[in-house]
Amino acid sequence: MINLEKIVEDTAVELLKKSVTELPTEFLEELKKILTTTNGAVGQAQLRSMITNSELAKKSECPICQDTGVISYIITLGDDFPIRSNLKKILRTATRRATEKIPLRPNSVDIFKGNTGDNTSEDGNIPIIYLELVSGDKLEIIVMPKGGGSSNVSVHKMIKPGLGIVGVKKFIIEAVADAGSLGCPPYFVGVGVGGSEDLCMLLAKKALLKPFKKRNSNSNIAAIEEELLTKLNQLEIGAMGLGEGPTVLDLHVEFTARHPASLPVGVVISCWALRYAKATISKNGEIIYN
Repeated sequence: MINLEKIVEDTAVELLKKSVTELPTEFLEELKKILTTTNGAVGQAQLRSMITNSELAKKSECPICQDTGVISYIITLGDDFPIRSNLKKILRTATRRATEKIPLRPNSVDIFKGNTGDNTSEDGNIPIIYLELVSGDKLEIIVMPKGGGSSNVSVHKMIKPGLGIVGVKKFIIEAVADAGSLGCPPYFVGVGVGGSEDLCMLLAKKALLKPFKKRNSNSNIAAIEEELLTKLNQLEIGAMGLGEGPTVLDLHVEFTARHPASLPVGVVISCWALRYAKATISKNGEIIYN
């Protein structure tokens, strides 16, 4: 008989290792491509360092960045997958194991007691777990370790509804301009518009994980993404904020409905090393790494 709980736990540990040590292939290839088209020795040096760092991290199985972030799990759980309420305990155990094994830097700090030492919190809120229930018999796990630098420049604002899409665009451009070099550009930018003060930030975080350089299926939103991507790169913040090379590698926007008196906008920014990994587990224990 298979031990499905152990399979889920081991898979989560493996995903955490993969996410912090292996930059997604399409991002690494993009950096190499940009290196050949970037003018300026400073920008080229920064991009070359990112490429070398990523290749060494994968080869040595060491984290790409010393800041291995706060751990988030984005979970899609099928109705017929056997594990339900115990999933949170399994993921917390996996986080503790990964912290020791990989190792991950312990980044969970209790304001009264100090660092917890294992990337979890006593109240159960860290690691962060987002859960969506769907039909089917599979469990999808996406791990997303996000560092403090880029999280510190992520922002949210309740825009006056009368400002409309013009106000939304203005806020997004100002957010990246204000971020400057602080979050280690070139950036990935996720934007969430509508919903509520918390939902727009969740939409923005999920937008970061949309397929690289694939525009929204809605032509109106796709046009906004292209416009913003162009304007953000015209800021010329550049690689590591030194003015040469790209400012933003990609941007995705998610819209949803909102209250007529509100226009929530969330901007979640990732550094050049957008780290995540995904796997799907069937109820029979079969694992597919995506």
